[in-house]
Amino acid sequence: MVSAALPPPAAILDDVRRALAEDLGTGDATAALVPADRGARAAIVAKQAGVLAGRAWAQACFEQLDPRTTIDWSRNDGARFAPGDLICRLTGAARALLGGERSALNFLQTLSATATVAAAFVAAVAGTRAVILDTRKTLPGLRLAQKYAVRCGGASNHRIGLFDAVLIKENHIACAGSIAQAIAAARRSSPGLLLEVEVESLDEFEQALVCAPDRIMLDDFSLDDLREAVARGRGRVPLESSGSVSLDTVHAVAMTGVDFISVGALTKHVRAIDLSMRIELQ
Repeated sequence: MVSAALPPPAAILDDVRRALAEDLGTGDATAALVPADRGARAAIVAKQAGVLAGRAWAQACFEQLDPRTTIDWSRNDGARFAPGDLICRLTGAARALLGGERSALNFLQTLSATATVAAAFVAAVAGTRAVILDTRKTLPGLRLAQKYAVRCGGASNHRIGLFDAVLIKENHIACAGSIAQAIAAARRSSPGLLLEVEVESLDEFEQALVCAPDRIMLDDFSLDDLREAVARGRGRVPLESSGSVSLDTVHAVAMTGVDFISVGALTKHVRAIDLSMRIELQ
């Protein structure tokens, strides 16, 4: 099991309140059919294998509707589960369990999907030096949640947003005039931030290497060019491979000797893990 620090509680609560507001609107018209004083028990069960992530979001969904709701978790975030495995048992007001069901499952299914994909990529590069990184290609409004899920899967985070690192890409280079000019400007404007440059050819790689940034991103390089860049840059600057990396290709990319591999698919190509909740009235 992988241990990952949660985002700030206020960020989780913001996610949950948005989810509940869009689902409940003016109130759960169907749950209103159930007497207000009716209690219930429920269980969330896995219907396919995966790596769990999102407990805090799911728990907050139910607790926002009724703080008396109790959840007994059978798995921690970062733990693997198989089809048929119990994820948790819930006890509380029937209306709260019914009203929170879809939002809670949406968080668990989506974040567990992210953690599961991240774990698969990490396993694919086991035994190499490569560290799997995520990107900013996240679901709108769920960046901190998905980046947490990436960590639950054993991968690592790239920058959180545009504020905590400088990543000079082709459009920045075009606007600045050259790779060297872009790097110089970044050093003046953001001296305390990690400075990374994306290059698209070995010629651009040499231009960036002379300027000694903190990291160079090799975008859509062939395996041969990745190996050449590693040979030229060894010991001088950490190298990151990006672009069109899949589970089928990531091991070969890692074997070139790059330090990092960023994979947009960790958060962008999310296919929810199938989980189900069943209620028993008390």
